[in-house]
Amino acid sequence: MKKLVIGLCAHVDAGKTTLSESMLYLSGAIRKMGRVDNKDAHLDNFELERARGITIFSKQAMLEVAHTQITLLDTPGHVDFSLEMERTLQVLDYAVLVINGADGVQGHTKTLWHLLDIYQTPVFLFINKMDQVGTDREKLINELKSQLSDGCIDFGQPESADFYDQLAMCDEMLLDAYVDTGHIELPLIREGIRKRKVYPCFFGSALKLEGVEELLQGIVDYAHLPAYPESFGAKVFKIGRDEQGNRLTYLKITGGRLKVRESLSNGVWEEKVNQIRIYSGKKFEAVNEVEAGSVCAVTGLTLTKPGEGLGTETAAHAPLLEPVLAYQMILPEGCDPRVMMPKLRQLEEEDPGLQVVWDEELREIQVQMMGEVQLEILQSLIRSRFGLEVSFGSGRIVYKETIGNAVEGVGHFEPLRHYAEVHLLMEPGERGSGLQFRAKCSEDSLSKSWQRLVLSHLEEKVHKGVLTGSPITDLKITLVSGRAHTKHTDGGDFREATYRAVRQGLMEAESILLEPYYAFQLELPEKMVGRAMNDVEKMHGTCQLARIEGERATLTGSAPVATMRNYQQEVMAYSKGLGRLFCSLKGYEPCHNPDEVIAMAGYDPERDVDNPADSVFCTQGSGYLVPWYQVKEYMHVESYFAKESEFIDAESHLQIPYAEERWIDPEEIDRILNQTYYANQGKKSLWQKRKKAAESYYRPPADLNKPKESQEEYLLVDGYNIIFDWPELKELAQDNMDGARIRLLDILSNYQGIRRCRIIVVFDAYRVQGHPEEAIDYHNILMVYTKEAQTADQYIERFAYDHQKKYKITVATSDGLQQIIIRGAGCALLSARDLKEEVIMANKQVIEAYQAQQTPTRHYLKDALSAESEQQMKEFLKREKD
Repeated sequence: MKKLVIGLCAHVDAGKTTLSESMLYLSGAIRKMGRVDNKDAHLDNFELERARGITIFSKQAMLEVAHTQITLLDTPGHVDFSLEMERTLQVLDYAVLVINGADGVQGHTKTLWHLLDIYQTPVFLFINKMDQVGTDREKLINELKSQLSDGCIDFGQPESADFYDQLAMCDEMLLDAYVDTGHIELPLIREGIRKRKVYPCFFGSALKLEGVEELLQGIVDYAHLPAYPESFGAKVFKIGRDEQGNRLTYLKITGGRLKVRESLSNGVWEEKVNQIRIYSGKKFEAVNEVEAGSVCAVTGLTLTKPGEGLGTETAAHAPLLEPVLAYQMILPEGCDPRVMMPKLRQLEEEDPGLQVVWDEELREIQVQMMGEVQLEILQSLIRSRFGLEVSFGSGRIVYKETIGNAVEGVGHFEPLRHYAEVHLLMEPGERGSGLQFRAKCSEDSLSKSWQRLVLSHLEEKVHKGVLTGSPITDLKITLVSGRAHTKHTDGGDFREATYRAVRQGLMEAESILLEPYYAFQLELPEKMVGRAMNDVEKMHGTCQLARIEGERATLTGSAPVATMRNYQQEVMAYSKGLGRLFCSLKGYEPCHNPDEVIAMAGYDPERDVDNPADSVFCTQGSGYLVPWYQVKEYMHVESYFAKESEFIDAESHLQIPYAEERWIDPEEIDRILNQTYYANQGKKSLWQKRKKAAESYYRPPADLNKPKESQEEYLLVDGYNIIFDWPELKELAQDNMDGARIRLLDILSNYQGIRRCRIIVVFDAYRVQGHPEEAIDYHNILMVYTKEAQTADQYIERFAYDHQKKYKITVATSDGLQQIIIRGAGCALLSARDLKEEVIMANKQVIEAYQAQQTPTRHYLKDALSAESEQQMKEFLKREKD
């Protein structure tokens, strides 16, 4: 059977719940149609919903139309419960956007349209309450085209040439078909709707069952059947509890099948499903198996979260909407906050628009939510479920912070036997983009596993800004560099370094305070427009006159939540009940009174011990704290900005030959690599007392020419790396590895006799189970076999790090990553080719020196002849002449 998941979305009081009742009644799912005002609606089954006449929680109902099984998800329409609605959008195949025909497109309608666009959900529109006096079908369709999309087409009209002409204007594919054939086939219309090029509009009255049957048939005819993979996947969109208190995980199966007692996992945890329920209103049917395309609730899962992906399904991104008001919760006398917090966590799981925070400094519970209606619902839920009467203090605005310029944040954590350094590029993001984390870091400087750990630490915490201690947002944070130590680094070190890097960057950046804004639509008598526009200006908002119809005018615009929170009552007062204000959350914009808010917050970022910006360094076995404004003078890894823009210039001015550079003092290399010129100072750089760049990173020219203190020289050779890089040894190793090792050791023994330095040749033995670290004297050099699970690279790096200040160390390897690490440790480098040239040159110099020491002498034959033989030779020569 064809399966579809359809969601109903609407501005409050548009008649969405009444439409759901009509659809269920006409399909035969219910025998009697309930009504909101009679408090007997099939889907509003919570007492609070029936009492208030609004939908608070999303509900599920099952109906069948023309061999199509439709799972209907009714979502809340009130702006305070928008997050509940947004979670549901992630699992919809299609949405039905309900619009009040008497009011037209309202403020929250546009918010819904924007969210549907972000989630790329195909949309059918039902214009409700067309039975009311004054509704105009043609006028409404024109409003939909101008306010929402030109693709809004009236599907209640006959399939005439005019209808096809309107469709053809929505998409080139439809236009080509219409030009070629004079009509447009049904499959093409379906595809246009699926691609969000066409938005079918149906008009009617849900209360009087007008136009609802046409909507149902339109969904069956024009909806495209989704295709699902064979492998199991599911999306979690809601957490709830039944009347017995059992935890329910609502999910949509997006691939394969799910059976009772099967294990589900998100890659971190794994739990078994105890029961599968198919809900329709308050009732449910327990089944043993569900297939792809189904929406169900399961028991037995305790660790699931809304938005999570199971099996092959990936997690959804965080909701775009978020709470903007915070209230102090006042508990009844004798109620321990430690007992109350777990209960509130249950409610927090069920309502994504609720965030519960324990303020350790103030020793109080704070709840963040969308509005005051949600606050009243929360009070009722706590009373009915836990039997507690709680109250709330006056609400305050939830502010956020961002930055106005790009900075590089540096965090270093190096107490004794610990080590981590992190460099983060922090850039301003677009408004509403939230926090974006990524890595742009070479694995030569930081391995992939450490990079993933840094990114997870960035995501796991709510990072505070430095103006008011509010959460940061709209930032792109990129891991650009870092350093770990093979022996002393563990995961906790990178957590500390990451947190400190974020704070250090924020302290240097130009911080901006943000506050939430409402987008509003104000309808009132035309003669009161001047008063309203003056009010909006006083509220630090902006507005424009959208339209005038008869004696009524409509203003649209935006204003801070802080100034507009209670404006609805004021509108009702001065308009004598004739004005109506519709608000929806627009997002965060720069605060209209930042100085006042910052002063009231009284936040001192340097005294926030839970969020330090300073770094910890180590010298002579003890750690010490470096203030955030001096961290870049002590950091071990070169600055990202220096590497990008100034390192080339510094290198060209130095002009140090490679052979000389290998023996530069390690501290001098650090100073050269760490040149930054403070490229990323923000406003707060005025607070810092810093040295000039030349004083911080360079010695005086005379220092470069001073004779260096004599240090013992060490040459560390990566044995197998050299063997497989020298052609003659590589060829020998293919037949006899032992022979290649001995040949290399003989060559280096001879070289040591010439250079008189200490040579250590390191060979990997990390795959030999149970093998200890072994050091063997081979003539005049030392041969080392590493222990199990230790590579030659790790041994060399550890030796270099531990002894680089004591000895003059050179490392011979052609491993690019190892070269970077060794250079960072302050040691000199030789590639395999350079080592070979050094050996050849050393041997040549010995031969030349030996030859130079020899005194040339000549030997003559006459010196070896006796006197008699010499006389005979003279006589013989004389006869020859004659």
